[in-house]
Amino acid sequence: MTRYSVALLSMVTACLFMGASHDEVSRAPSSAGDLDAVLVETNGGATTSFGYLVYVVPHGTKASERTEVAMLYGAVRNDQAYGANLKWEGSQLAVEYRDARQAELRRPTVTIGSRTVTIVFRSGVTDSSAPAGGMLYNLERTRK
Repeated sequence: MTRYSVALLSMVTACLFMGASHDEVSRAPSSAGDLDAVLVETNGGATTSFGYLVYVVPHGTKASERTEVAMLYGAVRNDQAYGANLKWEGSQLAVEYRDARQAELRRPTVTIGSRTVTIVFRSGVTDSSAPAGGMLYNLERTRK
């Protein structure tokens, strides 16, 4: 086995044992106040970019795998800021970002109770006010 293979195997094993973090970084209530859009940042470590999972849930409840509606990988809001912004427009939820390596709309519509929500991606949107770095990093920095 070559040194490269051993190093690669070691990195993969470390990632499997350490696992990726999943942290809620944004929650946007709908205008009616009955639903929340939730953005979770995933971090697999130094060799990966940030991932972002989007959920729609009843107001105040926790995101779960069954409420996931979209996924972004390597999404940025400007040249230095990772992430995406969640914007309610009536019964439509827009996931806004400048660009991403991967964007997957897993559920273009979701019905919760009597509400049906349409989810759309809006790429090409630059948020010049977003601070540099990952979203969790900036949340933790402002809490101190």
